[in-house]
Amino acid sequence: MLVAMAAAVLTSTCATRVPQPAGGVPGAPYVSWVIMSGDRDNPDQEFVCQSDPRTDCVVPASRPDAQVFSDVHFYYHSAGAETKYTGSIDVGFFQGSPESRKIQANTTVPKTESITNHSVTGIVTAMPGSYPVTFALVANVAGTGQSQTIREQVPVAVR
Repeated sequence: MLVAMAAAVLTSTCATRVPQPAGGVPGAPYVSWVIMSGDRDNPDQEFVCQSDPRTDCVVPASRPDAQVFSDVHFYYHSAGAETKYTGSIDVGFFQGSPESRKIQANTTVPKTESITNHSVTGIVTAMPGSYPVTFALVANVAGTGQSQTIREQVPVAVR
């Protein structure tokens, strides 16, 4: 029993906390996120930043002898009814062409759930600079006719 309790405590303290909307309109569609970085074996090794509370995002650049991997977690929040999110998210600091960095969102948060998540892993660019994560989403709330556009650019510094 002591081992099970210790495992539960360790699991709860190591798990990524889902950012909750701060100052938003209750019941409105919302997307929160967490950015992590690490290596090929564990791209969730180091916390980088999150949406709420908003923190600066600084990711180490990949090097020829050491690629840096990043895991970006997106959390789609319910608007009190089934909520469907469509559109795209461009993870600008990932290595590759603009097309390869773009994620097509087509996610539904069921009425019975408060959140649905999606994660994407990629290699961080080797070019230092500032690269945004760009949200271009539309959230449609079933049964209400409510549609909300979510447009945001999150600056990420690669150093």
